[in-house]
Amino acid sequence: MVKRSRIIAFFLVVLIIGSTMGATAKNILNNIKLGLDLQGGFEVLYEVKPAEKGQKIDKKVLTNTAEALDKRVNALGVSEPNIQIEGNNRIRVQLAGVTDQNKAREILSTQANLTFRDANDKIMMGGKDLKQGGAKQTFDENGSPSVSLTLNSASKFRKVSETIMNSNPNVLVIWLDFEEGKDSFKNEAVKPNPKYLSAPTVKQIFNQDTVSIVGSFTAKEASTLASLLNAGALPVKLKEVYSTSVGAKFGEQALNDTILAGIIGVAIIYLFMLFYYRFPGFIATVTLSIYIYLVLLIFDWMNGVLTLPGIAAIILGVGMAVDANIITYERIREELKVGKSIKSAFAAGEKNAFTSILDSNLTTMLTAGVLFFYGTSSVKGFATMLIVSILMSFLTAVYGSRFLLGLWVHSDIFKKKPSWFGVKQADIRNIADNVDTLDLPTRFDKLDFVKHRKKFFAISGILIVAGLVILIVLRLNLAIDFSKGTRVEILSKSPLTAEEVKQEFKKFDLNTDDIVISGDKKERAAVRFVDVLNKNEIAKLKSAFDKKFGSEPSISTVSPTIGKEMAKNAFYALLIASIGIIIYVSIRFELSMAIAAIVSLLHDAFFMVAFFSITRLEVDLTFIAAVLTIVGYSINDTIVTFDRMRENMHKKKRLKTDADIAEVLNVSIRQTLTRSINTVLTVLITVVCLIIFGGESIRNFSIALFVGLMVGVYSSICIAGPLWYVMKTRELKKKGVIKTEKEKKKYSDQPQV
Repeated sequence: MVKRSRIIAFFLVVLIIGSTMGATAKNILNNIKLGLDLQGGFEVLYEVKPAEKGQKIDKKVLTNTAEALDKRVNALGVSEPNIQIEGNNRIRVQLAGVTDQNKAREILSTQANLTFRDANDKIMMGGKDLKQGGAKQTFDENGSPSVSLTLNSASKFRKVSETIMNSNPNVLVIWLDFEEGKDSFKNEAVKPNPKYLSAPTVKQIFNQDTVSIVGSFTAKEASTLASLLNAGALPVKLKEVYSTSVGAKFGEQALNDTILAGIIGVAIIYLFMLFYYRFPGFIATVTLSIYIYLVLLIFDWMNGVLTLPGIAAIILGVGMAVDANIITYERIREELKVGKSIKSAFAAGEKNAFTSILDSNLTTMLTAGVLFFYGTSSVKGFATMLIVSILMSFLTAVYGSRFLLGLWVHSDIFKKKPSWFGVKQADIRNIADNVDTLDLPTRFDKLDFVKHRKKFFAISGILIVAGLVILIVLRLNLAIDFSKGTRVEILSKSPLTAEEVKQEFKKFDLNTDDIVISGDKKERAAVRFVDVLNKNEIAKLKSAFDKKFGSEPSISTVSPTIGKEMAKNAFYALLIASIGIIIYVSIRFELSMAIAAIVSLLHDAFFMVAFFSITRLEVDLTFIAAVLTIVGYSINDTIVTFDRMRENMHKKKRLKTDADIAEVLNVSIRQTLTRSINTVLTVLITVVCLIIFGGESIRNFSIALFVGLMVGVYSSICIAGPLWYVMKTRELKKKGVIKTEKEKKKYSDQPQV
C-alpha cells in the first residue's frame, strides 16, 4: 500500500524550501559583494618602506599606515574597501567599483607631507600645523581653482609671513612630499613645470588662521589635494610591487558572460541527470538547486567577495555534487540488479557510497585548503568558494538527496518499479541466487586494463619524453605573474589590428611586439611589456585609451620580487598538496595506492604544463589554481576506484596469485567506469560552457581544466590502477599471500550511513 503521507511530506518540504529560496534569493544576490574583476576596480600591493633613516617598520607602523590608507579611501567614496596587512612589510588594497582609478592610485600612494619652506628650502611650517579636516577646494578672486587651509595657530603663520617678507628672495614655497637632498627651490624654479605646488610672494604680514594655495590646478586636482591633506600624511613610503586595474566594461562583460556559461552548463547537467538516472536524477536536480542557493547564502554570510574564479568554483562545485549523486545512484542500481528490493537497494547503496564520497571530498578539500593558504587575491577567492562548494555539495548530495529520495522509496510507490531507477527487469537476478555485486556483468567486461598496462605506460612515457623536449625547447609562456612586467588589456568598440595597437603605444614611447588580438569581433587586445610601468605612465594610458577605444584598459603590473614569490608559492602549493594526499591515502587505504595516486597526479599536472607550452597559452596564477583543482578532481576519481578495489579485496579475503590481483583491479575499474565517465562528462559540460561562453579572463583557466579533466580520467583508469597492480604483485612475491581480513575489520569499523 502506498504511504501517501511521505509523498505529501516531500512536496511540503520542497515547497517550503523553494518558497524560502524564491523569497530570499534576490536579496542574497544583491548583497553579495562583487570583486573588481566583475565590476571594475583597482588593486595594489604596497611594500612599506621607512620614510626617514632609522625608522623601523613594525606592526604598529603597518597598522597606522593601513588606517591612513583607509581614511584616503573614504575620501574616494568607495564602499567596503578591502585593506589587508600581509607579512612584515606589505599592505594590499582592493577597491572594487572605484570609478576614477587614476585618482585612487594618486591618493593612495602620495605621502601627502605638506611643508611650507623659504627659498633656501628651510622648513617653516609642516602638516602638523594644519587643522584636521581643514582643507577645502575653493576658487580665488579670479575664479581659478585653489585649496583653502585652516591652520592651528594664526600667530605662527604671522611669524612665518613676517620672516618670509623680510627674506631675499621673498617667496613662501609650498611643497608636497619634499625630498631632502634631492629637491630644491632653486632647481625647480627654472623649470616650466616645477615640482612644488606654488611659490607666492608675501606682500603683507598675515594675522589669520587660513591660507590659500593657488597654483596651476584644475578643479579636480585641487579637490584631490584637499582630500589628501584631510586624510593626513602617511607615516611611511609606499612602493608598488604589484597592481591590477580592471575597466568597468571589462568587469560587466565578464560577469554577464560567466553567468550565461553557468546557466547553460547547469541546465545541460540537469537534463543529463533526468535522462540517464530517471527519478533519482530529478531528486538530484532539486538538491543541486538547493546546493547553489546554500553556497551563495553561506558566501553572503561570510561577507565574501565574489570573483570570476569564484563563479567558476560554484559551477565546478555542481560537478562535485553531481559526482556524489552518481556514485550513490550507480550503487543503488547494482543492488537492484542482484535482486534486492527498492528499499534494501536504497539503504545498501547509500551505505556503500558514503566512504567513497567522504574520501574523495576530503582529498579535494585538502587541495583547496593549500590553494587558500598559498593563493593571493582572486585565487584565494576561488579556493574559498571551492571549500564552501565542497561542504555544501556533501551536505546536499549525501544527506539532502538521501532524505528526499528516501521519502519516495519508503512510500512504496516504487515497489516493483525498478525502471524508475533506470534498471531493466531483464537485468535483475533472483535474490535467492545470492549473486554478489562483484559478479555482476558490466558493459565494459571485455576491457582488460592489466593486460594492456604496458601499452598505457609506454604511451604515457613517450608523451612525457616528448613533453620534456617541448618544454626545454619552447619553455613556458609565463605571464607577468611569474616574471615581471606590465600587461595591458584593451576593449574596443571596433575591430583591432596588432599594428594599430602598436602605433598607439608608440605615442607614449612604449614598444612591444607581444600583442595578441582576440574576441569574436577582434575587439580585444592583450599587450605585454617587460618593464613595469609607473603610476604616471599608467594614468596617461588609461586616460588616452578611454578616449580612443571607448573604455578604460585593464592594466596589471608585477615587480620581479613578487613574480619570484608567486612562482615559489606555486611550487610549494603543489608539493604540499602532493605530500598531504600521500599521507591521507596511506592512512585511509595503503601506501601502494598512495604512490600510484601521486604518480597519476604528477602525470596529469605535467601534461597540463606541456599542453600550455605547445599552445603558447599564458601560464598565470589561475593556471596554478587549475592544476591544483585537477589534482583534487583526479584524486577524487582515483579514490572512488581505490575504494571499490579495497571493498573487492575484502570480499576475496586473500590474494594468492597475480590473477587474483588482476581480477580485483579489472572488476573494480569496470564497476566504476560508468561513474567515472558520467562524472567527468558532467564537469566537462560546465568547463566547455566556460570556454565557449565564459569571460575572456578565465578562458585559459577553463582550457587548463578541460585538458586536466581529460588526462585525469585517463590516468585514474589507465595509470593509477595498473601501477598499483605492479606494486601489489611485487608485494605478493615477497609475502607469498596477501591477507585482507585485518583490513576487512578496519573497513567494517568505519562510520557508515
